[in-house]
Amino acid sequence: MRAIPTALTALVAGLALSLAAVPVTAQTIIDPEAPLSEPEQPEAEALLPPIDDVPLVDDGRAGRLDQLFAELKRTPDARRADTLADAIWAQWHRSGSASIDLMMQWANEAAGKRRHAMALDFLDQVVIRAPDFAEGWNRRATLHFSMNNYAKSMNDIQKVLALEPRHFGALSGMATILERTGNKAAALDAWQRALEVYPAMRSAQEAVIRLSDDLAGEPA
Repeated sequence: MRAIPTALTALVAGLALSLAAVPVTAQTIIDPEAPLSEPEQPEAEALLPPIDDVPLVDDGRAGRLDQLFAELKRTPDARRADTLADAIWAQWHRSGSASIDLMMQWANEAAGKRRHAMALDFLDQVVIRAPDFAEGWNRRATLHFSMNNYAKSMNDIQKVLALEPRHFGALSGMATILERTGNKAAALDAWQRALEVYPAMRSAQEAVIRLSDDLAGEPA
C-alpha cells in the first residue's frame, strides 16, 4: 500500500500499510472516522466511465520492473534505493487504461476528503474491471486499513501479493497489521520478506530490529 512509498507509513502505500509502515507496503495511515454523508454527491456508479477501454495490464513493463528490482536489491546506497523504489511505484501505478486511472484518481480524491464510502465504490469497480491490476487491490487495502478494517485489508493484500510477490508496500501493510493484532513473529517474517526485495528500506530495517528485540525478551 502506498499512501506512502513506505510501509504503511501506510499500507500500506501495502493485511503493506501496504501495507502500514502498507504496501502493506504500502504509506500514510489516516485516522479512521465514519464516512461523511454527502447527499449532494452523485453515486459513484453513475460517474463510472464505460468499460470498453479496460485492457489487461500487460504493456511491456515486466522487463522494466525486473531491472528496477534487480538494482534495488543490490544497491547499498539508501538514496539511490529510494529513487528506484519511486520508479517501481510509478510502474505499479500504470494501469494501461484511461478509465481505471480516472477511477483511481477519483478514489484518491474521495479518500482525501474522508468520503470513504465513495472511495470504496470506485475502488470496488477498479478491481472488478481490472482484476490483474495489483495497485487497485493495494489502494483498496490501504483504504480498508485506514478504516481499521484489518481483515478486509489483509484479504486485498493477499490479492496484491498473488499478482506481485515483490510488492514491498503490501508486505509492509501486512507486517503492520500483524503487529497491531498481536502476531509479532509473523510480522517479523513479513518485514524480512520486504527486506529481501528492498534491503535498504529503513522502516523495515527498524521494524526487524525492534521486533527481534521484543521477541528475544519474551519468555519461550
